[in-house]
Amino acid sequence: MKYFLKLIFGFALFTSCGEKSEIPTAAPSPEIKVVKINSQKVQIEKDFVAQVYGKQDVPIRTRTEGYLEGIHFSEGKLVKKGELLYTIDPDQLQEAVNAANSQLAEAQVALTQAKNDLARYEPLAEINAISQKDLDAAIAKRDAAEAAVNAAKANLNFQNIQLGYSKIKSPIDGLIGKTNAKVGEFVGRSPNPVILNTVSLIDSIRVEFFLAENDYLALFREYQEARNQPRVQLPLQLVLSDGILFDQVGYVDFINREIDTSTGTILIQASFPNPDRLIRPGQFARVRAIIEEVENGVIVPQRTVSEFQGRFFVFKVDNENVVSRDEVVITGKYRDYFLIESGVQDGDRIVLEGLQQVRNGMTIVPEEVEFISQFND
Repeated sequence: MKYFLKLIFGFALFTSCGEKSEIPTAAPSPEIKVVKINSQKVQIEKDFVAQVYGKQDVPIRTRTEGYLEGIHFSEGKLVKKGELLYTIDPDQLQEAVNAANSQLAEAQVALTQAKNDLARYEPLAEINAISQKDLDAAIAKRDAAEAAVNAAKANLNFQNIQLGYSKIKSPIDGLIGKTNAKVGEFVGRSPNPVILNTVSLIDSIRVEFFLAENDYLALFREYQEARNQPRVQLPLQLVLSDGILFDQVGYVDFINREIDTSTGTILIQASFPNPDRLIRPGQFARVRAIIEEVENGVIVPQRTVSEFQGRFFVFKVDNENVVSRDEVVITGKYRDYFLIESGVQDGDRIVLEGLQQVRNGMTIVPEEVEFISQFND
């Protein structure tokens, strides 16, 4: 009997302990990284696809035809103004110079003879030993001989100029490219090469890009109001193909006179210093322009915003560390931020990481961190 009572008592004690262990306990509030919003001056930027050119890109043309005899430069190297680049076989041109010299000599002999004849006729005409007609003929012969000498000199000068074309020199200081013709090729007559190379001055570069009409109007008005100047003086940045920001600032130096009616765009040209010659003609890049400046703009990291059916939301954290899902109105992008018109204000805290872990009304343990933008100023 006593054993039976002990057994019942032990079973009751075991059951009560089991029931106590199954009572659920409240889960601790999760630690969530949040970021504090601070209003600041925001410059809204926009990128435009651009083409790079040298400050000067001068094609090296042959102005005479013949066989290429020599190449006197290293491809891809700097050349000086006046430096010899190419020579074309000058034999045919030299023969033309020799023929012109002979014609000049012949004309000079004829002129000498005409002058001697006139010198004999003039005294005879004074004593009426010859007719006036003969004297006039002698004078005309001398004048014709002088004209022939001048024509022969002009022809000789022309042939020397043609001979000079057999030596092609650099018109500017710059960087020369790969030659389009090799020694022994016939050049100067299509389809043979006429443009042999290009020399580019690249201590600064020209960048051309196109603006849509609306972008152009917005930019012009923004900078005209800000600077009270009749022309747009637009500081620009250049984003290279690898995403790195070029370390030099450029400025607009040319705006085309008209909008292209077929595309609705206008051509803009800007210049950038290129002291290290990093940028080369032909590169593609993106021109980054400031299209709007907003004082006391509220920006939030793009990663903190979620979208649902065309509406945008953030998770705000109040002073009691309670999360609320609030709708925001986005007016534009700024680097890896959104510019917010309403829904968030200066000083608010919003969830930065763990958006999938939080829900409306949830209490969290906020860990305030600083958002590091991937864009460098």
